[in-house]
Amino acid sequence: MKKWTLYLVLALTTIFIAACGTNETAEEETTGSNADMTLYDEVMENGELLIGTEGTYPPFTFHDESGELTGFDVEIAKEVASRLGVEAKFMETQWDAMFEGLNSERFDVIANQVGIRDDRKETYDFSNPYIVSSAVLVTSKESDITTFEEIDGLKSAQSLTSNYKDIAESYGAEIVGVEGLAQAIQNLENGRVDVTVNDKIAILDYFKQIENAGVKIAATAEEASESGFMFRKGNEELVEAVNKALEEMIEDGTYEEISVKWFGENVLQ
Repeated sequence: MKKWTLYLVLALTTIFIAACGTNETAEEETTGSNADMTLYDEVMENGELLIGTEGTYPPFTFHDESGELTGFDVEIAKEVASRLGVEAKFMETQWDAMFEGLNSERFDVIANQVGIRDDRKETYDFSNPYIVSSAVLVTSKESDITTFEEIDGLKSAQSLTSNYKDIAESYGAEIVGVEGLAQAIQNLENGRVDVTVNDKIAILDYFKQIENAGVKIAATAEEASESGFMFRKGNEELVEAVNKALEEMIEDGTYEEISVKWFGENVLQ
């Protein structure tokens, strides 16, 4: 091989090796940069918060007559995203696929009345609660009943698979099976049953929808359930940012304004 040919081969080899080294370095830097980004960083960079929700669960997340996605949870989530400086992008998903959608990173957070429970907290992180609800005892407006203890031996209209049926039974009520809240209220107003035990938020929504309802809340259970935004574990920075937004909403009255709009009262108290 001629000497000049050998020099050319060596030069090309050197250039190739250098180029490969440069590419590898650039790739490593890019990979390292992406690896260092938190979910909060990604949300801020993309300018949107991906939110999993059902869209079929009024009054929390549903489509109104115009087809627009709305509801209490939707408005709260939109306000939180606005205060983070990003757009709320809702990813509608059936409830039985909602948690898997979060696990697979299809969205960043769930806003769908997810109860904050110890078993869930083992796998997921939650924001501070944005709604608190208790079991309530509902009677006709004319009833003198004022406590859960008084329903011993009385007829209580309950969905047979609900936790509220268990509460009514624990106080000695005779259970009359119904398909849902509307049927329970109808039986109560018709005098077929004496009481029903149900979710406070659901009852407040009923009062909001039905003027001059013939029933009232006679008593409220001491224990309450809390719901919040649910996140994959390990995203503390985003959780903290959402909590800060919620705190600001509560302090400046925005939260109460949204709550009163949907339920007629502050449902965080």
